[in-house]
Amino acid sequence: MEVITTHNSTDFDALSSMIAAKILYPEAAVLLPSRVNPNVKAFLSIHKDLDIFNFFPVEKVDGRKVTRLVAVDVNRWQRLDRLKSLSGQKGMEIHVWDHHAEVCDMDASLQREERVGACTTLLVEEIKNRKADISPIQSTLFLAGIYEDTGSLSFPQTTARDALAVAHLLENHADLSVLENFLRPSYGPRQKDILFSMLQDAKRIKANGFAISICKMEIEGHTNGLSLVVLMYRDILNVDAAFGIFTEPGRKRTIVIARSGVDTMDVGKIMRSLGGGGHPGAASAMLKDVNPDAVEELVLEMVRGNQQSSVRVGDLMSFPVFTVHPDTPMEEAASLLKEKGISGMPVAEDGKLLGIISRRDVNKLKSPSQWKAPVKAFMARDVLAVDADRSVPAASRMLVKHDIGRLPVIQDGKIIGIFTRSDAMLYYYDLMPE
Repeated sequence: MEVITTHNSTDFDALSSMIAAKILYPEAAVLLPSRVNPNVKAFLSIHKDLDIFNFFPVEKVDGRKVTRLVAVDVNRWQRLDRLKSLSGQKGMEIHVWDHHAEVCDMDASLQREERVGACTTLLVEEIKNRKADISPIQSTLFLAGIYEDTGSLSFPQTTARDALAVAHLLENHADLSVLENFLRPSYGPRQKDILFSMLQDAKRIKANGFAISICKMEIEGHTNGLSLVVLMYRDILNVDAAFGIFTEPGRKRTIVIARSGVDTMDVGKIMRSLGGGGHPGAASAMLKDVNPDAVEELVLEMVRGNQQSSVRVGDLMSFPVFTVHPDTPMEEAASLLKEKGISGMPVAEDGKLLGIISRRDVNKLKSPSQWKAPVKAFMARDVLAVDADRSVPAASRMLVKHDIGRLPVIQDGKIIGIFTRSDAMLYYYDLMPE
């Protein structure tokens, strides 16, 4: 089985990229994420009876039978809706089509990642090269994808290739009037009230040579058009970048929306540090059970540090670190893991890191001789470690990428601490210690 999918909170570029990919991979099933943007939802509600929008239910996908995964407008496992479990599947071919600047953590055999304004552009170029036919509705959808991500070819990240793709779509009867209905931002009394409230407490901050503004506020229930509100807020205040931190107390979630108007302020990097995504000029993140004040401080810290937080792994690591000698019997190591209530511990001799022994290794033991054998016979030797001066976001990405719970912290060749998922959560949600 071949599948095509994209990131959650699906926008028009993501949707159109999936439908374009279906032309290139005709045997693949298209999987629509569970959350789509409101304007995309409205578009699909009208066009859902068309054959091109015949989506395959994600819950019916047997991951063991997926032979090829085609990921569009996304290149990181954590942003895939309900398909992250495929990350460890052996023998599965992965094709990635993306236009974002973030580093890909998917082991792709085909990787088309180029800096254009919209991911749809890359797929339209390939469709054009193959001389494949596209219908007027497909052309219209693809045009919506490019227009949304490039601001109708007005955003700074727009390239000549995006314009050429638009020309090809217009030649294939893309309907601009349809775009006017679905790409028009939602702005009404609700959005007006939010913008007015934001402006009441607006503050301009100078940070690292940038003029920015960060606004926090509580909102009740889901509100469309917040991205437009933040954009208008930025323009009215005439700042380089604006950040809206909107908390929904009832749902215990916080939406962070960022808009930048200068090339040197890449808000996409900041939002990716929060687990979100986007582009240099427009990005967002969705967080749960967070302190809005901590989020504000984190954003400000990254802007001040040119988007690299000054907090280092050494500031948050757990120490002193408990280690076990390589000659320790496995039965003793198992008892130590249980006694300490930990899932793994470093194996070291004279302070030098040799490996990691975990409960997973213990659970594999069967015979009495294995329980008597030394730890060094079962420990994982290919151990990832991190320097004490490494940034916390960089270390956190290592935990996510390699699906591990801890990283030994090394200084001058010796192990001095452990950086865990819990330490990462302290950084992102409670922020730095006093």
